[in-house]
This record gives sequence, C-alpha cells and structure tokens, in this order.
Amino acid sequence: MGKYWEPEMECATRNELEALQSFRLCQTVRRVFTNVPAYRERMLAAGITPADIRSVHDLSKLPFTTKKDLRDNYPYGLFAAPMEDIVRLHASSGTTGKQIVVGYTAHDIGIWQDCCARALVAADADKHDFMHVSYGYGLFTGGMGLHYGAEKLGMTVIPVSTGNTQRQITIIQDFGSTVICCTPSYALYLAETMREMGIGKEDIHIKCGLFGAEPWTEEMRREIEDKMGLKAYDIYGLTEVIGPGVAYECEEQSGMHINEDHFIPEIIDPDTGEVLPVGATGELVFTCITKEAFPILRYRTRDIACLDAAPCSCGRTLIKMKKPQGRTDDMLIIRGINVFPSQIESVLLNTGMTAPYYQLVVDRVNNIDVLEVRVELEGQQFTDTVKGLEQQTKAIRSAIESTLGLAVQVHLAEPKSLPRSEGKAVHVIDKRKF
Repeated sequence: MGKYWEPEMECATRNELEALQSFRLCQTVRRVFTNVPAYRERMLAAGITPADIRSVHDLSKLPFTTKKDLRDNYPYGLFAAPMEDIVRLHASSGTTGKQIVVGYTAHDIGIWQDCCARALVAADADKHDFMHVSYGYGLFTGGMGLHYGAEKLGMTVIPVSTGNTQRQITIIQDFGSTVICCTPSYALYLAETMREMGIGKEDIHIKCGLFGAEPWTEEMRREIEDKMGLKAYDIYGLTEVIGPGVAYECEEQSGMHINEDHFIPEIIDPDTGEVLPVGATGELVFTCITKEAFPILRYRTRDIACLDAAPCSCGRTLIKMKKPQGRTDDMLIIRGINVFPSQIESVLLNTGMTAPYYQLVVDRVNNIDVLEVRVELEGQQFTDTVKGLEQQTKAIRSAIESTLGLAVQVHLAEPKSLPRSEGKAVHVIDKRKF
C-alpha cells in the first residue's frame, strides 16, 4: 500500500465518492446558475435549471463549456465569485492572442495545494525533501501550483524557474535537491548538460521527478530515469481546470489517478457529444465541483484519452486516466505552452509582409522542442538582399514571439515555393516522437 496525503479521499469507497460528488455538483450548479449569467443563459436555453441536477447521473444534462466560451467571456465573465474575493489570476494562451484567464479564491488555492501535495506524496516525497522547481512561474500555472503544494507538504522549495541550465545543475548539487519538477524534455536537457559538465547521476541526489506540461512517451521516461538516476512520474493538469494536480501517477505508474472529489471526468464521443463508458477512448471532459472562483462545467479539453476503473495496488480508489493519445483540435504543446496555428497565421497576416501560405515545423533537438515557422513573403515584399531579409525575419520573429511568449525560428520562403493543397491545408509538420 502506498502513502497518502488525504487518505479519506484518495481511498474512499465508490459509494462514498459518488455521494460526495453529487452533493458538490448540485451546490456548484446552483452557485453558477445564480452568479454567472453566461452559464444561466446556456442552461435555460437547454431547458435546464438547478432543480434538474440531483446527482452525478444528471451531469450529462448540462451543456458543454468550450475554449470559445472562455474567449467570448474574456477576461472575468465566467467567474462565480466577486472580484474582491479573487486572490490570484493565472492565464494560458488562446487562439487569438487573447489569453484564457482563470481566477482563484483563497479556498481554491488551498484545493490546488492539496491536489499537488497528493501527487508529491504519491511520488514518495515528504517534508524532509528539497524540491527543485524548473517549471515557469508567472501566469503559467506549472511553477506556482507545485511550489505551493510542496510548501503545504512541508518540503523545502527551491523556486529556480526556467533557463540558465548550468546554474540549475550547480544548484541541484549545492542545495541538495532530492525532487525535481519540470517538463520531461527539459529533464533530458539537464541530463545532457550534466554529461557535458562531467557530472554523473551519482553526483546528484534527486530520487524522483514530476514531469508534465507536454506529451511524453514511456521511452522518454526510461531515458530520463536512466540518465538522471531517478524515478519519473507523470502529472496532468490544465489551466482551465486548476493547473497541475488534476491527475497524477502513483508507484504503479499504470495511469494517473484523477482527484475525483474535486474534478468529475467524462469521456465523450468528440463528434456527437455522447458520453462513452469507462474504458472507451474519446474526448476528456472535466467538471469542477469545489472551486469558488472558476467552477467550469463539462469543459471539453480536446485531449483524447480513456478512463481505467480497475483496482490499483497502491490502495487509491480514485479512477485513473491513461496518457492522452492526441487532440481533437490543432493545438500544439511546445515546452509547456499552448500554440495554435491560427495564432501564428493571424500574426503573420497582420505584419503585411507575408502571403497566406505557411508551415509550422515542430521538432525535438537535444531533447528540447523547437518551432520553425516557414512563411512565404508577398511578391512585392520579397527582397534578395541579405540585409533586407534579415530585417524582415527579425520583424516577423519578434511579432510571433511577443504573441506566443515562446522563442521560434523563422524561415522566409520565396513566393509560390511552399506546397499548395486542393483540400485542407497542412500547416503543421510535427516530427516529435511521443
């Protein structure tokens, strides 16, 4: 049996959990109906009132929430708590340059801390450990979520954030880091840099790592574990739901336990919206049932996954989700940042320099995701001078990076040199292996 942060919830019986979910769902629906006009209008249009939602078995009566709904109500239109109660804002990128904004009350921050503490305990961390946080801080939820969860657990937190890899390795050695959290690709880059610095895995003391924010394979897990001498755990989350800590791996590592007392998962047919049985593969949907500020209902994540209700040897009864197998939309996840081709297309066309023909090439170089933007210049904009091309490249790259918050490479192509399509244009070439 494993160790637990909140055993009464992590090991609750299915009947206990379902009763709690039903109670919390009904409370949340009533509060959202009362406090969020957009949700009230959607529910009434569907012929639904809070009285129609009596248990989790009525969840499918509620309308879905999509990323478009979040954009349409930017920035605070879906908040269910007054702004004077909001103690934190986070955001993730959207498809139009406008970010998806989410809020947290002090109560919500406490929930988030506990969710991340559960994940850390499941990875065999405790108050005696030193946690090295290499996720980004700021509006990105990665760093802050695990930081506060580790503090709740009583760990010593080292908030390094991203970048300056050699300095990070020195800190890992000198400060005695025993737990690390970052993207899996950055973990491999750390391992590679360690090797270049003549530092072996026996020269550091990290026993485990929580890696997420981007897709990764079992092969990558084995490589990280071998090169860094640690046990690598997967963690899942998304800003719209709460951030990291929605689901996490235990020592069995056969899927991620979902914190079902806070987030109700569903799997639906992405085309029809029909709820599919446990074990079927489809689109993952989440409903938040304890959050005060941003209790999103039936949020379509666009992640393709399946649920696993089989008993787990760790003793947790929380249902598990398998690693997402892809997405139903065209979003890319690059170094933990959500990138939509439509974002880049909008930037390119707004520069006035490019034709509407472009390709995004994503690759993994030295274990780091890189994004190359290939774009044709408008005929009248094309120049054959080196200085002119450099200036155009710099201007386009700057415009893209200021929108994405992500470094990119830009390659300017001659007019009519990129492939055309008679059907749906292929804008993305993803060379990464997941």
